[in-house]
Amino acid sequence: MKIAIVGTGYVGLVSGACFAEMGTDVTCVDIDKAKIESLRQGIIPIYEPGLDELVRRNVRDGRLHFTTSLEEVINDVEAVFSAVGTPPDDDGSADLTAVKAVARTFGRHIDRQAILVTKSTVPVGTSEIIRGIINEELDRRGVNVDFELASNPEFLKEGAAIKDFMSPDRVVIGVDGPRSREVMERLYRPFLLQNFRVMFMDIPSAEMAKYAANAMLATRISFINDIANLCELTGADVSQVRRAIGADTRIGNKFLYPGCGYGGSCFPKDVQALIRTGEQLGYPMRVIQAVEAVNDEQKHIPFRKLRKALGRLEGRRIALWGLAFKPETDDMRLAPSLTLIEDLLGDGATVCVFDPVAMDECRRRLSDKVDYATDMYAACIDADALCVLTEWKQFRLPSWPAVARLMNGETVIDGRNIYSPDDLAAAGLKVHAIGRP
Repeated sequence: MKIAIVGTGYVGLVSGACFAEMGTDVTCVDIDKAKIESLRQGIIPIYEPGLDELVRRNVRDGRLHFTTSLEEVINDVEAVFSAVGTPPDDDGSADLTAVKAVARTFGRHIDRQAILVTKSTVPVGTSEIIRGIINEELDRRGVNVDFELASNPEFLKEGAAIKDFMSPDRVVIGVDGPRSREVMERLYRPFLLQNFRVMFMDIPSAEMAKYAANAMLATRISFINDIANLCELTGADVSQVRRAIGADTRIGNKFLYPGCGYGGSCFPKDVQALIRTGEQLGYPMRVIQAVEAVNDEQKHIPFRKLRKALGRLEGRRIALWGLAFKPETDDMRLAPSLTLIEDLLGDGATVCVFDPVAMDECRRRLSDKVDYATDMYAACIDADALCVLTEWKQFRLPSWPAVARLMNGETVIDGRNIYSPDDLAAAGLKVHAIGRP
């Protein structure tokens, strides 16, 4: 079976490599010539554990190919997947420019029965926009080519994307005809054989499922952060509260870890897009609006804790462990670290940062606005305070006596609630966590 995937970003490249690993012949398409040439040479543009080896192996075995021209392969494949970016527009709505461009190329070049599968995260109703564009291009050519659409949203977690793809909680597939269902069933047959849940539904429901899932997870994060902030004011310990409510099987304990807010490319963008969709249809998404507001505010909590502990930060040196929005990725999009760095620089502080994999991404974004340490302990040299924003494994059990010897101050901001106050106190350090006494 042959397919094409347009877009070699996070979703497109991971999906392409994993489909190839399952035996499908995959051609990944991107208009970025430099990126395609790098991929052909085995140079991976993103950090994802295991992805580099997966790509190289399937390129070597002849199942994974790269090109800049969709028209070259479009009539040799059974399905074209659109996995291009849908970044937030100025008003927060999803920018569908790239999605529409794929639809136009599809309509301009299909010569036989074809299927276009949307894997990008798009607002409900986008399939009808895509259908209209394709029909417009077919009419312009004066041809009548049978095509069907499908929606196959991704539910991949950065840092665990390959495992999520190969052993999914569920595969959601929206179809609009028997041909698209038959093709998607064959493509996902290896998952059906392993008894993973493959859910077929109508396209609008599939489009909504992706937004609803991310909005629910974001809601749980903002909820527990709201509770954590109230715990601090009442003297309660959110870690104990979390255990108690998580023991209720109707609630569970996943995504109930308080911290300094969520970031990344999915939750913020999808929450905003869902809010804008509601506004466009005259229905205010009041719960989701509150989720976004709480999260925006939560990202400023580490800075406020620093100000409370140290007063004005002008002339102070602050060490920061963790730049990526979560472990096992170099993704800094809307990461809490960016908010804290902006707050610190605005208050006149000097910032020294360290992250196991996101240093180059930080240099690309911030250049020389911050100092870059060679390791986690070097970041602490002469620091008046340490802030920990990403729960990388190597940050979990540091040598606190070594940290205390290197620092000028004694303040540690635990932005992910991963440390024992007693461990730090034994080294002469004072920890300020989220929602804990």
